[in-house]
Amino acid sequence: MSRPRRGDGATEPRPSGWRHFAVRHLNKFKVFVVLMTLPLLAHVLVLSCTRMTPPVVQVPNAQPAPADDDPARRVLLGSYARKRGKIREVRLVGDAATSGYAQVRLLYDAQIAIEREMHEQFAHYVPWALGRLLIVDMARVRFRQLDRAMGERYRREIAAQALAFSPDPFTGLMGTYQRFVFLHSLYDIMLSFERSPLVGCSSIVLGPELTAGGRTLLARNFDFEGPQVLDDEKAVFLVLEPGRIAYATVSWPGFVGAATGMNAAGLAIVVHGARAGEPRPEGAPVAQTVRELLASAQSVPKALSLLPSYPAMVSHMLLMADASGAAVVVERVPGEPPFVRRHQRGTLPLTNHFEGPHASNAKNLEVMRVTSTVPRRKRLDEIAQNLRPGLSVQHAVDILRDKRGAGAIELPLGHRSAIDALIATHSVVMDTTARKLWVSEGPHAAGRFVRFDLAQLLAADYVPKGPVELHQLPADSILSDGRYRAWQRGGSSHRGAE
Repeated sequence: MSRPRRGDGATEPRPSGWRHFAVRHLNKFKVFVVLMTLPLLAHVLVLSCTRMTPPVVQVPNAQPAPADDDPARRVLLGSYARKRGKIREVRLVGDAATSGYAQVRLLYDAQIAIEREMHEQFAHYVPWALGRLLIVDMARVRFRQLDRAMGERYRREIAAQALAFSPDPFTGLMGTYQRFVFLHSLYDIMLSFERSPLVGCSSIVLGPELTAGGRTLLARNFDFEGPQVLDDEKAVFLVLEPGRIAYATVSWPGFVGAATGMNAAGLAIVVHGARAGEPRPEGAPVAQTVRELLASAQSVPKALSLLPSYPAMVSHMLLMADASGAAVVVERVPGEPPFVRRHQRGTLPLTNHFEGPHASNAKNLEVMRVTSTVPRRKRLDEIAQNLRPGLSVQHAVDILRDKRGAGAIELPLGHRSAIDALIATHSVVMDTTARKLWVSEGPHAAGRFVRFDLAQLLAADYVPKGPVELHQLPADSILSDGRYRAWQRGGSSHRGAE
């Protein structure tokens, strides 16, 4: 085909190479520029519309120092941190800003290690930087009012923590205060996503009819397949706030919200993930709700009366027990009235599915179909039916370490249908009568269970003296007979339902 001619009859010259490319691909280039620019503009818009402003707090310029009577105990502003066995014991004293500042300065190195591993795990499961940015931006938008839902006390605490967390190596992802708000609400944020790794806990209450001395025991595996560092660096926080009931929580540095806790009056509360209804961005984060109940209620009835003041953001269940032997499961769905289930025959088992009005909800049925909640519950029921009076804390520990399936069948180590699937971030027995807390050193439920005497440690006039006196129950035999090491060498597999 001949080239077009100009008016004087001369042949039109061919466009040069770059002009020819530009003419042919200009529209494609424009589309490409738009596609690349829109996400950036959207991200900038999200940042400008979702920024959280911390309250102004005054914090002292103080640093931890070793105690005179025990160099292993670090003290700051009336608070301290030390190890009880392999577990961090952190006593926080004072108002929100003082205790928040002290908590971070006492645990700064551990908090850095935990957050770094959490970011690395996030990058492992979402390897595309743009994908991670999109998920974070979605969370920013969805929970843009989250700090307001926490109330002034917790906002002041987190603001002081943000000031203490210096230098902060993670500001590239999000500002310190806003990131801490999200980390303190991690339970609600993760439960708002389908297929959350938090739908996997097993607990049971053993009432006074069955225990030696008529005590009430609440045994709990907090199954969360997060970074291993959460298990390795677990902490027991002893919180003494002015004018409130002192309480203890079991979690990790950087998270002092309560998913597992007991107060000085013997009220114990644990959270279990569940699915029904729709998550709501407004309401009270459940970890803060449990803290409020522990700091305000001395009994299960009082906690139930206070609960309506803290609307649920995500579906979940609360298992409560107190020193009188009262025990209940509270099934909560955003926007719906709670359903309360009470114990029968001295036991109250719980896994991760609703049994009340929301039992037939499609999401609950899906949880029952695809996760291990049903086989774990069947196994708990079998164990409960065969219990005899005279049970001790060791018996409760043995339940948490049970590795058989329903029908007492043998399961491979780490099978998700077992009560002990070797995924617990912490494993705890709470004696609500004696106000004693027993916590596994790890790994998971296999380590020694170390005793924390809350009647002593939560007393307002308690002053630690000298090295820690350790009381413990023995570790699981899998740690000494080679089975755990063989399981690790084999890849630490977790078979069965999620």
